[in-house]
Amino acid sequence: MAATSNERLVLLVLVVTGTAVSGIGPYDRLTWWLEVAPIIIAIPILASTANSYRLTPLLYRLMAVHALLMMVGGHYTYANVPLGFWVQDLFDLARNNYDRLGHVLQGFVPAMIAREILLRSSPLTRGRWLFFLVSCVALAISACYEFVEWWTALVMGGQADEFLATQGDIWDTQWDMFLALSGAITAQLLLARVQDRQLEQL
Repeated sequence: MAATSNERLVLLVLVVTGTAVSGIGPYDRLTWWLEVAPIIIAIPILASTANSYRLTPLLYRLMAVHALLMMVGGHYTYANVPLGFWVQDLFDLARNNYDRLGHVLQGFVPAMIAREILLRSSPLTRGRWLFFLVSCVALAISACYEFVEWWTALVMGGQADEFLATQGDIWDTQWDMFLALSGAITAQLLLARVQDRQLEQL
């Protein structure tokens, strides 16, 4: 079923409101700006293309969920999200893994975006090559994000520690990219058919 304009409006209001609320007294103001910047960039793009290049309801919903996760991470910083500490205590983990969830979604959601755009705007059809290339796109996006973290650390020095959220893990960058790739693969396995049905109804 196609997303109605009312549903898109509700999601838009939810994301805009959530972003504003997350900016009230964040743990670290610089980290908040860095974390919510993708949301601030995406909102006008999605709003202006809602009629000319309407996406499936699946994508709008996934992007809203991803935005909410980024807002929470921006407000508390990923290493200090209370939910992450609760899970850490519950399972006796060595670190707050909220950022791990964020990187799974960093592969999960962009993979479905890439899949939809490639199916609609390229000669690619459903099959192994689409699956492979979508996974590659999601992994490339994750790698580029790691570049952003690296450049931020070079420019900001110690001020970027909260944004990096490595929590002392020397393999944090590798974990981030692996989890994004895992999210991309999982998204396609779980949601490809749902997306295909919704694409047919656009």
